[in-house]
Amino acid sequence: MAPRAAGGAPLSARAAAASPPPFQTPPRCPVPLLLLLLLGAARAGALEIQRRFPSPTPTNNFALDGAAGTVYLAAVNRLYQLSGANLSLEAEAAVGPVPDSPLCHAPQLPQASCEHPRRLTDNYNKILQLDPGQGLVVVCGSIYQGFCQLRRRGNISAVAVRFPPAAPPAEPVTVFPSMLNVAANHPNASTVGLVLPPAAGAGGSRLLVGATYTGYGSSFFPRNRSLEDHRFENTPEIAIRSLDTRGDLAKLFTFDLNPSDDNILKIKQGAKEQHKLGFVSAFLHPSDPPPGAQSYAYLALNSEARAGDKESQARSLLARICLPHGAGGDAKKLTESYIQLGLQCAGGAGRGDLYSRLVSVFPARERLFAVFERPQGSPATRAAPAALCAFRFADVLAAIRAARTACFVEPAPDVVAVLDSVVQGTGPACERKLNIQLQPEQLDCGAAHLQHPLSILQPLKATPVFRAPGLTSVAVASVNNYTAVFLGTVNGRLLKINLNESMQVVSRRMVTVAYGEPVHHVMQFDPADSGYLYLMTSHQIARVKVAACNVHSTCGDCVGAADAYCGWCALETRCTLQQDCANSSQQHFWTSASEGPSRCPAMTVLPAEIDVRQEYPGMILQISGSLPSLSGMEMACDYGNNIRTVARVPGPAFGHQIAYCNLLPRDQFPPFPPNQDHVTVEMSVRVNGRNIVKANFTIYDCSRTAQVYPHTACTSCLSAQWPCFWCSQQHSCVSNQSQCEASPNPTSPQDCPRTLLSPLAPVPTGGSQNILVPLANTAFFQGAALECSFGLEEIFEAVWVNETVVRCDQVVLHTTQKSQVFPLSLQLKGRPARFLDSPEPMTVVVYNCAMGSPDCSQCLGREDLGHMCVWSDGCRLRGPLQPMAGTCPAPEIRAIEPLSGPLDGGTLLTIRGRNLGQRLSDVAHGVWIGGVACELLPDRYTVSEEIVCVTGPAPGPLSDVVTVNASKEGKSRDRFSYVLPLVHSLEPTMGPKAGGTRITIHGNDLHVGSELQVLVNDTDPCTELMRTDTSIACTMPEGSLPAPVPVCVRFERRGCMHGNLTFWYMQNPVITAISPRRSPVSGGRTITVAGERFHMVQNVSMAVHHIGREPTLCKVLNSTLITCPSPGALSNASAPVDFFINGRAYADEVAVAEELLDPEEAQRGSRFRLDYLPNPQFSTAKREKWIKHHPGEPLTLVIHKEQDSLGLQSHEYRVKIGQVSCDIQIVSDRIIHCSVNESLGAAEGQLPITIQVGNFNQTIATLQLGGSETAIIVSIVICSVLLLLSVVALFVFCTKSRRAERYWQKTLLQMEEMESQIREEIRKGFAELQTDMTDLTKELNRSQGIPFLEYKHFVTRTFFPKCSSLYEERYVLPSQTLNSQGSSQAQETHPLLGEWKIPESCRPNMEEGISLFSSLLNNKHFLIVFVHALEQQKDFAVRDRCSLASLLTIALHGKLEYYTSIMKELLVDLIDASAAKNPKLMLRRTESVVEKMLTNWMSICMYSCLRETVGEPFFLLLCAIKQQINKGSIDAITGKARYTLNEEWLLRENIEAKPRNLNVSFQGCGMDSLSVRAMDTDTLTQVKEKILEAFCKNVPYSQWPRAEDVDLEWFASSTQSYILRDLDDTSVVEDGRKKLNTLAHYKIPEGASLAMSLIDKKDNTLGRVKDLDTEKYFHLVLPTDELAEPKKSHRQSHRKKVLPEIYLTRLLSTKPSSPVLGEHPEEPPVCL
Repeated sequence: MAPRAAGGAPLSARAAAASPPPFQTPPRCPVPLLLLLLLGAARAGALEIQRRFPSPTPTNNFALDGAAGTVYLAAVNRLYQLSGANLSLEAEAAVGPVPDSPLCHAPQLPQASCEHPRRLTDNYNKILQLDPGQGLVVVCGSIYQGFCQLRRRGNISAVAVRFPPAAPPAEPVTVFPSMLNVAANHPNASTVGLVLPPAAGAGGSRLLVGATYTGYGSSFFPRNRSLEDHRFENTPEIAIRSLDTRGDLAKLFTFDLNPSDDNILKIKQGAKEQHKLGFVSAFLHPSDPPPGAQSYAYLALNSEARAGDKESQARSLLARICLPHGAGGDAKKLTESYIQLGLQCAGGAGRGDLYSRLVSVFPARERLFAVFERPQGSPATRAAPAALCAFRFADVLAAIRAARTACFVEPAPDVVAVLDSVVQGTGPACERKLNIQLQPEQLDCGAAHLQHPLSILQPLKATPVFRAPGLTSVAVASVNNYTAVFLGTVNGRLLKINLNESMQVVSRRMVTVAYGEPVHHVMQFDPADSGYLYLMTSHQIARVKVAACNVHSTCGDCVGAADAYCGWCALETRCTLQQDCANSSQQHFWTSASEGPSRCPAMTVLPAEIDVRQEYPGMILQISGSLPSLSGMEMACDYGNNIRTVARVPGPAFGHQIAYCNLLPRDQFPPFPPNQDHVTVEMSVRVNGRNIVKANFTIYDCSRTAQVYPHTACTSCLSAQWPCFWCSQQHSCVSNQSQCEASPNPTSPQDCPRTLLSPLAPVPTGGSQNILVPLANTAFFQGAALECSFGLEEIFEAVWVNETVVRCDQVVLHTTQKSQVFPLSLQLKGRPARFLDSPEPMTVVVYNCAMGSPDCSQCLGREDLGHMCVWSDGCRLRGPLQPMAGTCPAPEIRAIEPLSGPLDGGTLLTIRGRNLGQRLSDVAHGVWIGGVACELLPDRYTVSEEIVCVTGPAPGPLSDVVTVNASKEGKSRDRFSYVLPLVHSLEPTMGPKAGGTRITIHGNDLHVGSELQVLVNDTDPCTELMRTDTSIACTMPEGSLPAPVPVCVRFERRGCMHGNLTFWYMQNPVITAISPRRSPVSGGRTITVAGERFHMVQNVSMAVHHIGREPTLCKVLNSTLITCPSPGALSNASAPVDFFINGRAYADEVAVAEELLDPEEAQRGSRFRLDYLPNPQFSTAKREKWIKHHPGEPLTLVIHKEQDSLGLQSHEYRVKIGQVSCDIQIVSDRIIHCSVNESLGAAEGQLPITIQVGNFNQTIATLQLGGSETAIIVSIVICSVLLLLSVVALFVFCTKSRRAERYWQKTLLQMEEMESQIREEIRKGFAELQTDMTDLTKELNRSQGIPFLEYKHFVTRTFFPKCSSLYEERYVLPSQTLNSQGSSQAQETHPLLGEWKIPESCRPNMEEGISLFSSLLNNKHFLIVFVHALEQQKDFAVRDRCSLASLLTIALHGKLEYYTSIMKELLVDLIDASAAKNPKLMLRRTESVVEKMLTNWMSICMYSCLRETVGEPFFLLLCAIKQQINKGSIDAITGKARYTLNEEWLLRENIEAKPRNLNVSFQGCGMDSLSVRAMDTDTLTQVKEKILEAFCKNVPYSQWPRAEDVDLEWFASSTQSYILRDLDDTSVVEDGRKKLNTLAHYKIPEGASLAMSLIDKKDNTLGRVKDLDTEKYFHLVLPTDELAEPKKSHRQSHRKKVLPEIYLTRLLSTKPSSPVLGEHPEEPPVCL
């Protein structure tokens, strides 16, 4: 199926950013690397991503070729052919971007032209369909109005059929727009396509297309006044087109499949805006019908119909079209069988939720599964609610038949309607057809004589099967009585749910395909292997295994997971897909989930308990569950540790199977665990080398029971779960009763001899005492010798008192503790120790009065425990005759806590001290706070030391001491106060609903009481409380909704004080991006976090998964920015990043919503990742470790940096020398320059040079400062003269070396600066090459036209240039005053051509002579001899020869053929004469008559060409060159310019010039005022020239005033004005030369007002600027020879450091481009 083109503006922007250059293959180098990163299988639950293929541009469609095992993927501007198994690239093709315009027809339409500009446009794929019958892949895109290509199946890079076809000239092919406009021409408009089988009589396939209308007036192409669209005015929404490539290619993509069929459904033009169709999918059902059965084509779409329209009230529609029966069936018109009905997915009873927009569909055998969503407002803040609904195709068929019956047999207007008001070519409304019996085929598919097309008014309703936010796609498979539904989500996850036969969800699983990339709405199963599903996200296609069954290790887990695909393969003992299990088609080999866990293989072992001392012949195994017959198979019993015995099955079995197995040998029995009388053994049945079923049995040993339970040996023996017997005489437990002696033995646990529990009074330490022990069942050992055991080495003699009592004599026990418990047991004399059973053991308490009683109350209080103690200068044992204890001193209260509480009471008051009562009853009602009682808590009372009581309510505020009365009264030194706490305010008043906001409540007396609670909404506690007298700080819990909630303070769990405290829960902060995304492994790089609503963030930290070290604390800059230092990492890798905002883990809203889909399986992945790279490495310029430096001198360091990919900026480096910072000046990719301005102290002698990047510090060298000069002085005094000279020489040498080194560093720094400037100049130069010069036409007034000369003037100026220039100089220039008396008359042309002043008497003779001379000129022989004779005269100058040639040209102008023949004769003579001399010099200069004649002849012949063709481009070229030159600075004296065509006149200096727009008034040339553009480096004469050019551009140049004849005045204010001149008293003098004044010199601002006027008398103080003496004046630069002198300024010397050749690129920017030479780009430019 060909899905619609998904993606909106963000995808378009992303595609534009990611698109490679037009029709170039994208680089493939990163693809294998990315595949290696992505091919690791990602698992979650029962889904497994097997393969991925990433696309550099957004994906659009994909198609599967099951027979060839190929996947075709269509992305923006790209087509890929992939292998189906591993998604490896086999072929690719580039299909965009191309020059296109939505306002133009496709360029394949030769008869249509377009005047709109075509721009580079991305090609979004709209249709990608396979036609296996013809071996084609149909590919349609959004460019060229939805143009389609037919590419070759098996090689997507080749075009199989060219369309439009290239027909021979004798048979031209007519191409119509409807044949080319197939798909939608907008990236966001939907298109679906479906290849249909051939119709009756047709030789090829057909293409069903549904395309959204994008024409004039749609949301894709809004209405306006100036643009029109030819795309979709005549293109139908639904059409069936021909795909027959074996027939007439001229009919490809046409609607007329035969003369009577049109096969289109087109909405009327007026109804298009109200019925906007968005297509979702097109499919066939049934996809493979049996022979003769009817097959239908379905279209799933959304209609944007207005509420209230009777047609298609539902917004989600399903349309059906009938296809012919087989290959020979009759084809119908599309509109005849077209019928549509609404699909409604809404909640059941009690639920009013409606999911109105169809998102994705998938046809199953009996049901159509569809995903709907409920559209949200714009912009949507979270994923839209979505639901899955299932519709029965049988219900669709019944609804269609009922609708046609209601239209034709029994009309019902509320059931069905004809789309007469919507679709063109429809018939009338429904009416009853009399005497017509509709056949079943007519009920299904309609007929030509019946009304069509139809719309069913009542939608088909279904209840949601499953609800979840953000569902985007669906795919369904029926497997093993389950329905497996795969759902894609908007956040890049794939969810699988399993439905039972009642359509109830029984299990769900989820896997993340590509986090953050929505899943495309079409998913398909692999046609060759249904165990794999193909799906597509915005930038990749994935092959997903439908179930990862191997995650289940046991049959119970496998079958209990309720996965439709997974089952237990019994003989392979693994959870698999059915096709992966051998012999799974046979019964009992494979157990599906639908059979339930009860069918899992199970086994019972008989006997289940085995005596370790008994021999067993074998074991019987009862095997049940789903297992094939084991008869005849190789079997064994496996006990583990490679211990196996032979097993066998007697014969075939049905149901339960019986097997026999030998028991493992006795010497291989496993050892018994400590303190245990049995061991459990696991045994498995091994079939064909695999353990298929297992069970446990027990090996027991009765003799170990007495050892394990020595104090209840008899009772444990007789109550064991295996048969054991107790032998009284041997005092042992045996498994065979015959092993006991004949004496009577107990047979039940109640018969065992044992001690009885008897209470004993506490015994003082060291005291002697007889202890009586009662016994039961003594008949079995009457009179036996016994001992009393009190633990280790505490054994005393036992004496029988009677048959049931034994006395322990003279028992003396000691303890150093306050009290110690000794267990009492009776044992038989002898070794080993054999104890009588003590089911309820007796104990003896021994106490020591001297221990644990520091005061009187604690000592006397021990009487309640039975301790006979008395207080007498300490606690002592009371003697037998000593009187009872007396009274104790009064209670001593040492501390009370807290010191205050609320008036309502309830405070837990803790009182600590001494003698606080001997027992609880002493002080039960004796604690008071003034007159308020305090109720004791019995469980918190500690005798004599601590009392905890609950304060009662007080009538008002009071403060009093605490009184404790225990026969005597004691009072506290501190006072307890009852106060009334108050709350006033709360801050902050708002925070995110995720919780974590730390709030502070302000008030009075908030420290009171023992227990404090802050409640939100009176229920949720505010945690992490901290309080003072005036404030309470706590952390807010999570809120459910963004809303205000009340906050109250509760003391002692009494009433809650609100105080009008309200806290507003707001929407959570959102993080949108982080940058940079790279960090050194040491961390510490500043990461900028962008997002929204950060003003509510109080604290934020950043953590990195897996490889990150401790999290780092971030800083909030404003409501949209946070900066975080990157955490350190353990290794170089890419890891996800988590943020903790206000102590809560940041979670994306969409991700949190999707967590609800599967809380157990969903693993939320972080949207952001950080790439950790190795730390940068630095070294000094020469990689030395020691750098010497003389104190007091400036220091410049050059640091080399190794190449890395971190992209560090200059502010991220820190260089320190000791504790002094080194100022960084230059940072490049490989070099860092820094300098220290302050002096470095020589006290330390050595300073480390350290560079820091984030947390990374590297010491690259040590700076060694120079030593003291005292040693040098001592050496000079001590050493001899020879040594002195050596030292001096050495000193001079060292000084020179240091200077040379410093000079080298300084030179290196200058070279770096020069390199930086060179790069900047080259970058600027190439930027200037892109200057668009087409704005020339804006400044040229075409109303006057190009200033062409008339033919007469053209000829005159060409033939007599000297005369013309003299004439203009004397007569035409208005600024020059002529003196008629003092100068001779000047002629415009040659004097002979002027008016002759001849006396009338001489005129006849003159005319006769002229006539005779004309006759001679017409004599060819005379004329040639005449010219040669004149040329032989020595005084016949070159000027005279040119005049003769021009006069001959004018005389013979009417006889050009004769003139040409004369010229040819003379030219032959010239060639003969030049051949004897130097032929290379011929025609170089006009030195002969014939050369001038040839020049004149060519001028005459080229006049029309110059005027009609060449003149205008040449004139524009000159104007463009002049305009380009004026954009930069021009030196007025040297003539050198920033932009020029001549290298010699190039201004090789970087002089910055800024434009100034001046408002100039001038009464001349027909205009009053203009805005003139000049440069601030222009001299005043250059400004005047530009002003004159602006005012007089439509006046002949010969009539322009000169710059010397006008004055320029600047009005600085309303009262001040200045006359601007090139030189005046303010001119600057530099290096002995005056600099000409410029606009920048006068500081004339932008938009200044100037006035220009003609002057009456020419001021000769300054001539023309170009004539000034360069020795005295300069403008921008000094002459070249001056710069060679040694005396030059520092500025000039610094400026000359830049190589002047870098400015040569300006020559290229001056050359005009082709648009300047003509307006029609199709005409070739004139070569000049």
